Amino acid sequence: MEQNDEFIRVGTTYYKIVDQPLVNGETVKRRIPWSIEALRQDYGKNFIADIPKFDGFCTVPNHLDYNREVGTFYNLYEPITHQLEAGQFPRIKSLMEHIFGEQYGLGMDYLQLLYEKPTQKLPVLLLVSTERNTGKTSFLNFLKLIFQDNVTFNTNEDFRSQFNADWAGKLLILVDEVLLSRREDSERLKNLSTALTYKMEAKGKDRNEVQFFAKFVLCSNNESFPVIIDPEEIRYWVRKVEPLENDDPDFLRHLEAEIPHFLFHLKHERVLSTKKESRMWFNPALIHTDALDNIIRHNRPRAELDMVELCLDVMERNNLTQYCFCPNDIHALLLNTHVKIEKWQILKVLKERWQLQPAANAYRYTTYNIDYTNASNYMAVQRTGRYYTVQRDFLEPLRC
Repeated sequence: MEQNDEFIRVGTTYYKIVDQPLVNGETVKRRIPWSIEALRQDYGKNFIADIPKFDGFCTVPNHLDYNREVGTFYNLYEPITHQLEAGQFPRIKSLMEHIFGEQYGLGMDYLQLLYEKPTQKLPVLLLVSTERNTGKTSFLNFLKLIFQDNVTFNTNEDFRSQFNADWAGKLLILVDEVLLSRREDSERLKNLSTALTYKMEAKGKDRNEVQFFAKFVLCSNNESFPVIIDPEEIRYWVRKVEPLENDDPDFLRHLEAEIPHFLFHLKHERVLSTKKESRMWFNPALIHTDALDNIIRHNRPRAELDMVELCLDVMERNNLTQYCFCPNDIHALLLNTHVKIEKWQILKVLKERWQLQPAANAYRYTTYNIDYTNASNYMAVQRTGRYYTVQRDFLEPLRC
């Protein structure tokens, strides 16, 4: 047997530390349970006494002052092996500028926080583009090159699985081609992004609570509906990525060569341009983008979208800046256009999503009905009731 074979004992179980080959020619560290009888047969009984012993596993992330042994526990978080040195990193800079655009400084802060403060909560970074060859996947691979075994690629199905031991202790969870269109999937992702602890579960083992510090980076070709994002949501940082002008087949290899210079810059030369202003570090206003607004608009309930279009159509055809109506008025107009909607859905939109209040008493108001002599137009009618008033300026941003 090889004399440099590495073993540990954690609790009462022995493990062999091996480098498992990957299809790309690289290796990844694995801990394989090993029987004490096999150790005696292969190495002799005296070898067992020298095997390092630990009381259990722990996960303590640290890139600047890493320790494999934390007290009497074995640290599952892996060290990153880059040897830092001063130098230039033009290709990494070009990638960061391409991904983050006018928010380049915030993007650099994001990477610096990952490196220097790995337990700090950060927003869910979502890169979207309907076009191909935009560099989204290259950015995910770049993150994997930096943080190595502390990064994992997940699929949409991994979020739905009850078994999560393979990713619950990682720094970054990356998902290419994300599509979490079910409410429960998006809620789970949103909750995980701010969770301090999480129940980790592996097949055949009991669940146990662990500290959760993972950050999510998602990519999607769907700019309108990759995940469900509600209005006023501040946990997402959405960037629309444009196509690359040049396609370098060796781009990742060049990026990897510059990582020691990049990390040296983050550690010794660069100062964070932001200070902590929320639980996810960044002030929500700083990371707000038009791409986020676009997703929020498309995530609105179907009933609300139909009401927005109807109200704007009435105002545009009659040159109005505001529109007065009772729920019955809207309901009749929508049914006339073959939109199936219930009155309770209309009230829910008015009160909960638009946060409108009806008139204090039943007053006379002017509303609009279908002009049956000209079905493409509306005619003004006078009615009495506790009506709602909506402004055109309020509805315009809600239109998809």
